[in-house]
Amino acid sequence: MRDFFPGLAGIPAAKSSVSFVDGAQGILEYRGIRIEELAKHSSFLETAFLLFFNRLPTNLELEQFNRDITHHRRIKYRILDLLKALPEHGHPMDALQSAVAALGMFYPVQDVEEETTQYLTAVRLIAKLPTIVAAFARLRQGDESIQPRDNLSYAENFLYMLTEQVPEPALAKILDVCLILHAEHTMNASTFSGMVTASTLSDPYSVISSAIGTLKGPLHGGANEAVIHMLKEISSVDCIPMYLEDKFTKKEKIMGFGLRIYKVKDPRAMVMQGLAQQLDAEADPHSLFNLAQTLEEHMEARVGTKGIRPNVDFFSGIIYHRMGIETDLFPPIFAMARVAGWLAHCFEQYQENHLFRPDQIYEGPHHRPYQSVNTREPQSD
Repeated sequence: MRDFFPGLAGIPAAKSSVSFVDGAQGILEYRGIRIEELAKHSSFLETAFLLFFNRLPTNLELEQFNRDITHHRRIKYRILDLLKALPEHGHPMDALQSAVAALGMFYPVQDVEEETTQYLTAVRLIAKLPTIVAAFARLRQGDESIQPRDNLSYAENFLYMLTEQVPEPALAKILDVCLILHAEHTMNASTFSGMVTASTLSDPYSVISSAIGTLKGPLHGGANEAVIHMLKEISSVDCIPMYLEDKFTKKEKIMGFGLRIYKVKDPRAMVMQGLAQQLDAEADPHSLFNLAQTLEEHMEARVGTKGIRPNVDFFSGIIYHRMGIETDLFPPIFAMARVAGWLAHCFEQYQENHLFRPDQIYEGPHHRPYQSVNTREPQSD
């Protein structure tokens, strides 16, 4: 009997220098730099540059990168027409996936391994994803999309395009840090999905579209959306013990807790918790943040010894909710950030490409005879 590893758990599928995780000690590094350092000192665009080029940019390089991103923020009117034609009740991740796939038709890639092409593709995707997300969020409400402003930072511009109001600098900074924390996380499901697509030498737009489809799932990027639904369902700290007892009895997952790779608290969740606390400065006992912290205490008492602790999704949704962002926009914001990591792995895959073609263990029958349609017996339920 051949060995079987469901979900390829623990099986190295690639070599990479993009990021590193030590799940036992709670360490996450982007290109060798601790995530806590980047969250404290860096910006999302500087972090994206680091992921692409394996080094931090000089002042001139960062200024140029910012200019390039700013220049490419606008989207073709036909992309807007596409978004307008989509069902207003559809999930924003489906709209984002469709629009990104369509971008590839407007900016066809002839040689995926050419460095200038890779750079321009990365710039376009990082620049345009926030515009697409904000445009669909407004269009589905019957409002006109808002053009990006060149004098606003990356995070400021996204919040402005959502609300038509320039956000407070502190709020934009918190969002920027959230984007850093979501930018990359080794060989996760969506990164693997994108790398499989890249291994066929498909273009980066198809790669990112594939990754977005994977990220949408509730066991991946959709988890922060599910956390808010869970907290609203619990509604009160007094209901937590009964809620957990019911979930554990039914052997159902508690959203926002546990990550296969970590045995301690997710280091990104530690930073996110601090950001959420900043937004909850009034210390409202009925706030979602207070409810979440109490839930964490109960979970620590029940399953903390098993290494089941908050992951990045547990607090990120609370932050976005406090910002007034609609719940189903949480996964697209995740995608806006993770596109940097996806592209870093995509370009790495192109360098020493091997087509992904895993094997399987067949468990079906053999030597079944073909029966003509007139001789087939109906199958009973």
